[in-house]
Amino acid sequence: MIDNKRITVVLPAYNAAKTLHQTYQEIPFDIVDDVILTDDASRDKTVEIAKKLGIFTIQHSKNMGYGGNQKTCYKAALERGADIVIMLHPDYQYTPKLIRAMVSMLISDHYDVVIASRILGKGALKGGMPYYKYVANRFLTLFQNILLNAKLSEYHTGYRAWTKKVLETLPLDQCSDDFVFDNQMLAQAIDHGFRIGEISCPTKYFEEASSINLKRSIIYGIGVIKTSFEYRLHRLGLLSNKLFRK
Repeated sequence: MIDNKRITVVLPAYNAAKTLHQTYQEIPFDIVDDVILTDDASRDKTVEIAKKLGIFTIQHSKNMGYGGNQKTCYKAALERGADIVIMLHPDYQYTPKLIRAMVSMLISDHYDVVIASRILGKGALKGGMPYYKYVANRFLTLFQNILLNAKLSEYHTGYRAWTKKVLETLPLDQCSDDFVFDNQMLAQAIDHGFRIGEISCPTKYFEEASSINLKRSIIYGIGVIKTSFEYRLHRLGLLSNKLFRK
């Protein structure tokens, strides 16, 4: 705990057997109280390794999608008494060593949400992010900052920290079960007026790290643009949307 806050790390996993142990061993357990892994019907030994490590594990009987997996993560974290929840990919693309800094930003009471940005600094390309993904990231981020009237360095990182209040407030059940879930959740947080902070984060792209292919990237990009337009029309009072219900 820090400041009497129960800290929970959630690991939405899919075929993470090769990287789970390395990710887990770098979690700062001097402050982290609970770790939850939700396995989205992996075809490898992710669940077996998680249980050997002593991780509280939830296993989906069928694949629920990246967004569906996160919904399970957050529900379980709240049920187990979390005050702060850090969503960390178990593929070791992001360093668990930043958990302490992200938690500190939340308990300062200056922020409700903290995202670890690959774009702040020069970590993205140095870490091996494909150039087309970097360009798409920059374009989509500029587009969203305009439509969402925000100023974030990126909306597409998978390393995020949330307070209990945020997770209890956002209508996450209305978000997609696919990859655009991350983007919709941030748009919801902006719509509710939650304070979002950012921290610079290095990233690693390697064979075992999860990364969606070009086709899925295009589908994701279209979903991001759609979410942005829905948000703007909602804020203008021109369209009622279930994503932004209060």
